[in-house]
Amino acid sequence: MFRWKKLGRPFVPQEVQGRGWLKEFAQAPATLFFDDFVRVYFSCRPLMDGSGQYVSYSAFVDLDRADLLKVVRIADQPILPLGGIGEFDEFGTYPVSVIRAGGEVRAYYAGWTRCESVPFNVAIGMARSMNGGVTFTKHGPGPILSYSLHEPFVLSGPKIRRFNDLWYLWYIAGRKWKKVDGKSEPVYKIRMATSDDGIYWRRLGRDLIESRIEEDEAQASPDVFEANGKYHMFFCYRHSTHFRGGDRGYRIGYAWSTNLFDWTRDDSKAGITVSAEGWDSEMISYPHVFALDGQTYMAYLGNQVGRHGFGLAVLEGALD
Repeated sequence: MFRWKKLGRPFVPQEVQGRGWLKEFAQAPATLFFDDFVRVYFSCRPLMDGSGQYVSYSAFVDLDRADLLKVVRIADQPILPLGGIGEFDEFGTYPVSVIRAGGEVRAYYAGWTRCESVPFNVAIGMARSMNGGVTFTKHGPGPILSYSLHEPFVLSGPKIRRFNDLWYLWYIAGRKWKKVDGKSEPVYKIRMATSDDGIYWRRLGRDLIESRIEEDEAQASPDVFEANGKYHMFFCYRHSTHFRGGDRGYRIGYAWSTNLFDWTRDDSKAGITVSAEGWDSEMISYPHVFALDGQTYMAYLGNQVGRHGFGLAVLEGALD
């Protein structure tokens, strides 16, 4: 079993002033390293509009590399504008995953559009930054990975990685919509695609992680990295109904692989769960694990899927 020591919450969006587009949420943290600071990307929202609708933007906060609980900069504007009328990302960019590629930084993100019979649909886009990841420009007006014959809706949660000169994109794909108390709720599973250039993708075409708590278990945020001769995946999962709090809400799971295609799930090793009280006492989700200066850290979300910011934990011991 891994052992994670919770360090605290470095960023609380409700404390930010002068940014009307950043009022709530700091969802799906992802990191980019610089000499003196760590840039943490996240997705945020202004207050809901008069119709009770949200939009979502992506932004960043820079943390002091010597003290990850110290904020040294907050983005002045969203890293990417919302899409134009009718485009796949017209109403949101959430979540985002970043990677350096030569002289540019690429962001892979989920673009949200609103629907009639269900609340939303989602596809995955890509954008480039030539100024160190401060602002990004879309690769094009459409997504690089969209719903298809066997993945018919809700392609979201992209996590981009490169291993052995091959691009890997872990993501979630919708399995079904369920009507729960008159509201449509999505069920989604973790999947993967590979690419030679990070633009054109070959889908594996199957779920990677077996369900554990129920057949309609929803899975998200598949964060993969290599350590000590094997690949590790931290992810989150929840029940398909009544999951917005309590013991049916998101928890963090774990799986391992030797080849990136076949995964063994063992949630007992995850080593982190909800707190007895406070901002992460009802759920814990969207893990992002990163190694920095000899330590291994996890950024994660708490109650209401990050409405009140993200937290940090440090690994005690080694990944094996």
